Amino acid sequence: MIARCMFAFVNFAARKGLADSMSADDSPRDSRKIQARRTGVRGETYAFWYLRRHGYVVVARNFRSPSVKGEIDLVGYDGKVLAFVEVKTRVMGERDLPSPEVAVTPDKRHALARMARQFLRARRAESAPYRFDVLAIESRAGERPTVRLHKGAFHPDTR
Repeated sequence: MIARCMFAFVNFAARKGLADSMSADDSPRDSRKIQARRTGVRGETYAFWYLRRHGYVVVARNFRSPSVKGEIDLVGYDGKVLAFVEVKTRVMGERDLPSPEVAVTPDKRHALARMARQFLRARRAESAPYRFDVLAIESRAGERPTVRLHKGAFHPDTR
């Protein structure tokens, strides 16, 4: 019930898109980085509540390990399966950008698999069933985001 209410609130807040517009006094280089980071954070928050609304029980956000480069955006149970979720958010506009799923490259998949193994080792859950999901969010100015959830998007051994 709480997840439904929170997702309704987040979905309402995102009704005009997830990105900020640049102000006149922002330098283009710095503001692009800041804007991309804000959009990413908003996308991950939207994804968190989207997954909760769809029955996931989220157990970790932005998991990092000191011995492995990178992070896992969201980790949660979808039923009895542990899902490692990579969230990719794109603001679609004047430029033609590839879909968010394209950003999950073979190197990114390899890094996610290493992080997932570290997560499982740290929690002594190496035998738990798991999979890798990709949640793609496309945001257009003035519109609600479009969300695509790819369950089992890739196998950890593929590169």
